[in-house]
Amino acid sequence: MRASGAGPTLVLVLAVAVLVGCGVILLLERTLTRILLGVILLGNGVNLLILLGGRSGAAPVVGTGPVDRMSDPLPQAMVLTAIVITFGFTAFLLAVAYRSWYLSGDDEVPDDLEDRQIIRRAGRHEVSTVDRGGEGPGGDPEQVDPEPARRRLRRGDETC
Repeated sequence: MRASGAGPTLVLVLAVAVLVGCGVILLLERTLTRILLGVILLGNGVNLLILLGGRSGAAPVVGTGPVDRMSDPLPQAMVLTAIVITFGFTAFLLAVAYRSWYLSGDDEVPDDLEDRQIIRRAGRHEVSTVDRGGEGPGGDPEQVDPEPARRRLRRGDETC
């Protein structure tokens, strides 16, 4: 924060951007260790962002100074809560990563076999479950349309 209390400096904003950006990139990896590091970086970046949103000033203790020069205690309380939540989530991910490493020898997240089956069935235009609604695949709005609407309009099958 600046000495005048006008707002965050560019260095702090860039620190938030770097922490959040690196955290998101690490979250998209396949190994649980990198996902864990991504959660930690993302949590620290968001905590810093929350702190930057508050007013800077003296300690928010009543009786120690004028009220208009005190910092905002709400972002500080929110950051303390977020630290506890991030710690709990980090402990859970660490336990999952350790269990995965203990059972399989690595902490890489494997592909889901059921997702592969659904993708194969969609490519062959097979129905994987019974349609209990009775409207069929063409009348169900929740079904995925594999063909874009532009191609249908060019062929003249449907009009809007």
